[in-house]
Amino acid sequence: MSTSKPIWVIKLGGAVLNSEEASNALFDVMKAQTAFHFVVVHGGGALVDSWLKDAGFATAKHQGLRISPREQMPYIVGALAGTANKQLMGAALVSGMKPIGLSLFEAGILVKQKLKVLAQVGECDGTHDGVIPAMLNAGFTPIVSSIGLGEDGSLYNVNADEAAAAIAAHLNAEIIFMTDVEAVLDANKQPLHELNADQIAKLIEEEVIVGGMEVKVKTSLTAAEQLRRGVYISSWQKPENLTALLAGEHVGTKITP
Repeated sequence: MSTSKPIWVIKLGGAVLNSEEASNALFDVMKAQTAFHFVVVHGGGALVDSWLKDAGFATAKHQGLRISPREQMPYIVGALAGTANKQLMGAALVSGMKPIGLSLFEAGILVKQKLKVLAQVGECDGTHDGVIPAMLNAGFTPIVSSIGLGEDGSLYNVNADEAAAAIAAHLNAEIIFMTDVEAVLDANKQPLHELNADQIAKLIEEEVIVGGMEVKVKTSLTAAEQLRRGVYISSWQKPENLTALLAGEHVGTKITP
């Protein structure tokens, strides 16, 4: 099913969930942009960390990805598909939008285990029809958590950047990764306006890009390659950045194939 307007996938990450003012401002921008459909994809790592700490669990990562043992999944799912998702739905509602909360399965994304060492961390592994086009045409704004389901019914914690890229590819949509920083930074902490595959590989080799940003940049590059066009990494802290990007301006770091 096609939609009547171009689709933009907006991946929200970082501390935006801790800022009601920032999330409300971003949804205000989306509400004002009537020429587009929006799909919001989110994580919520800080909230998950807090829930796990309160429950007495230690948090461990492998290559920038959270190790997610099965016994921690009720807390991870509750934080991401529950509290974080509903917080963003509330912000969208305040802005006059009609939000609907989804997981990756409803969004059309199939998931399998990524690596055994990561336990219940999943990776996107194919698509099915999903409900997003119908929801968009009915006037809803899908807000998708990064919780996925495997064919065996198991719950998986999927990196939200990877989830957003998979949804954008599935919908043939534009994508913006909105994070805590204005742009990807070079070795001198100066913003990089554009990066291609060779430049990204060099900066990772030199350990300028590490950890979570390495995952984000690699995922952005994969999305750019799949969509055959540039994608942007920018900051949620300036809602005007979203307005500028929708108008075709260059803001933040553009990742090109």
